[in-house]
Amino acid sequence: MKPGAAPSHPVRLMDQVRERIRYLHYSLSTEKTYLYWICFFIRWQAMGGQMRHPREMGAAEVEAFLTMLATERKVSASTHNQALSALLFLYREVLCITLPWLENVNRPAQKRRIPSVLTKEEVAALLSFVEGPTALLAQLLYGTGMRLMEGLRLRVKDIDFDRYVIIVREAKGNKDRVVMLPRSLAPALRAQVLAARQQWDVDRKAQRGGVETPHALEMKYPQVGRSWGWFWVFPSPTQSIDPRSGVERRHHLFEERLQRAIKRAVSQAGICKPVSVHTLRHSFATHLLQSGTDIRTVQELLGHSDVSTTMIYTHVLKVAAGGTKSPLDALNGLTT
Repeated sequence: MKPGAAPSHPVRLMDQVRERIRYLHYSLSTEKTYLYWICFFIRWQAMGGQMRHPREMGAAEVEAFLTMLATERKVSASTHNQALSALLFLYREVLCITLPWLENVNRPAQKRRIPSVLTKEEVAALLSFVEGPTALLAQLLYGTGMRLMEGLRLRVKDIDFDRYVIIVREAKGNKDRVVMLPRSLAPALRAQVLAARQQWDVDRKAQRGGVETPHALEMKYPQVGRSWGWFWVFPSPTQSIDPRSGVERRHHLFEERLQRAIKRAVSQAGICKPVSVHTLRHSFATHLLQSGTDIRTVQELLGHSDVSTTMIYTHVLKVAAGGTKSPLDALNGLTT
């Protein structure tokens, strides 16, 4: 069915949305999110009577839905924006309907929060309680500033041990960037690559399906997913069914493995701050600025398109450095 053609019922519409998302190569998480909000929107409108196709709805229905999310469900600004993006995708990309009023729907302002950052001592304590393959992954995320999925999706071909660099492919915004490979991690990372090679050899001998690769590349070179260079640095110990293609293949480590390991380590280290895997990235940026690295370099390492996003870490740094003295100290005669 072509984009813009009216499906006979909501189930067909969901199929049409799914096809369009996959054609544009959106991530699986984005696909699940958009399908959820579009389905929620249609079913919520049906609560008052007969189920209608989105073509039959307009500004009043969409604004009522978004208002309900904000006032009744009290969703966060990011969740509200997520729902709006899903509806924009539905009308623009799937139904091919131009709705000028939808462009003017106010998005709730995102509140800028100071990120939680660990001290170097806290990072060391945290990492000491993470064990196994997740320990190396946690160290790599802190040592390079990579996001969780960037580390998990790391391919063998993108590690350059000679130049001590790692190429991060198709990161946020579909951009590539280069980060440093911590020299202290090189031996452990080489050992991890050797372990991955053993798993790759086992898969080849068993004639199992290759790993997931970019769709356009797979269409041009059908066997590229079976090549060693494209194999995961952190492969999953088990095979799984690809939810999109239905092919059984080896995925990378499941993201919740490290998330659970970090949660346990935080408790064992006695750290009271809110900590997630992403906190390692925040700490990486703050510690680099603290050591004198210029902000433009940190911006490039993090992959931020705008330096203003990186500037948030300067606020953390000012507080951590204690550069501004309180007037109470002078009043109480404290000079140092």
